[in-house]
Amino acid sequence: MSPSLDPIVSLMQTSPRFDQQVIAVTGASKGIGRALALELGRRGAIVILIARDLSALESLYDAILEAGGAEPVIVPCDFKTLDANTALELAELIGGEFGRLDGLVHMGAIMGGREPIQTHRPDHWANVIQINLNAVFYLTQALLPLLEQSTAGRIVMATSSVGYNVQAYWGAYAVSKAGLEMLTGMLAQELENTSKTRVLTVNPGGTRTAMRAEAKPGEDPTSLPPPELVLDAFLFGLCNEAEAFHGQRINARDLMAALQIWPAS
Repeated sequence: MSPSLDPIVSLMQTSPRFDQQVIAVTGASKGIGRALALELGRRGAIVILIARDLSALESLYDAILEAGGAEPVIVPCDFKTLDANTALELAELIGGEFGRLDGLVHMGAIMGGREPIQTHRPDHWANVIQINLNAVFYLTQALLPLLEQSTAGRIVMATSSVGYNVQAYWGAYAVSKAGLEMLTGMLAQELENTSKTRVLTVNPGGTRTAMRAEAKPGEDPTSLPPPELVLDAFLFGLCNEAEAFHGQRINARDLMAALQIWPAS
């Protein structure tokens, strides 16, 4: 049974702020990740911008400052080559600067092409699993000690319906999101009685992004909400009140309908 959205609706209607909270966002250079980082900056967070496109991160850095946000931190990072050692170096950089991490949002991912298993290109499979799942594990593991230094560490994983509802031809992308669902569930159980850090997943649903256009090229993009409209579920996941949703999944489309900002799907 899906959790009641009433407490989320009540909180998000107050436009919660994140003043001086240190929050890392992967995939921050475009799409939902960019929109989320910009909104977090507007709401007072010190945002750590993680992605591989340096010029796009620099543009986002400027946009956050122009919006009156706190100065963000740019961390160029290519998940295609990220390993455990690189993740630890990144964690040391953040720890040396701030001594803690209040929130981590895993938005970075690639589609890698919708291909049948029988003819799926092995190199594409490996890249998708590395970027969408392995890198998430490495970085989460490395940053958990910093999240423990927060009064209420929060981890939000961007998932997809194809990660928990089997659909043909979604290939490595679906498998990576299924792995992410299992990773989140196990981590939630392991943290339950040993930590203040809490984790949940958010399914943004179809959104007007380049990845969605790659997945469904014939779809009318105006039939989909822009990234800015799906942010509430991710923002909630970073709040103290998200503790009640530890280990659960929030569907952004359902929340958008409850907030009356987009029709129910």
